[in-house]
Amino acid sequence: MSTVRVQAQDFDLSAEVAALRSGDAGVGAIVSFVGTVRDMNDGAGVAEMELEHYAGMTEQSIEKIIDQARARWPLLGARVIHRVGPLKPMEQIVLVACSAAHRGEAFAACEFIIDYLKTEAPFWKKEQTSEGARWVDARATDDAALEKWAAR
Repeated sequence: MSTVRVQAQDFDLSAEVAALRSGDAGVGAIVSFVGTVRDMNDGAGVAEMELEHYAGMTEQSIEKIIDQARARWPLLGARVIHRVGPLKPMEQIVLVACSAAHRGEAFAACEFIIDYLKTEAPFWKKEQTSEGARWVDARATDDAALEKWAAR
């Protein structure tokens, strides 16, 4: 089972994890990642981050990333929720949660999905900083994280 949602409203981590494991006695591990808005980026204070996406295309892109993870690991479930719109520091941006029979598979799949999500999913981020508005590009560290999966 997989769930992909792109939404403006916040999400409840506990409720999402409970839904991921609900009714599946084969789940031995759930690993989750929650990304939040930082108040600093590249040396400038961030007052707000606005995320934009291409509706329909974004969800399909995320589904393909989950499919790639399922091809590598025997996942029982995966859940990706990504917020869009204006977000303030400390607000949640993204949830990636994976369930599997064993922790190693759940950890690896969760890391794989967030690494691909950061670089491959069609989101555009604009920060409002003390120096003005600026678009945020993928970091070199995000690209490096992605490269490690190609070698595996």
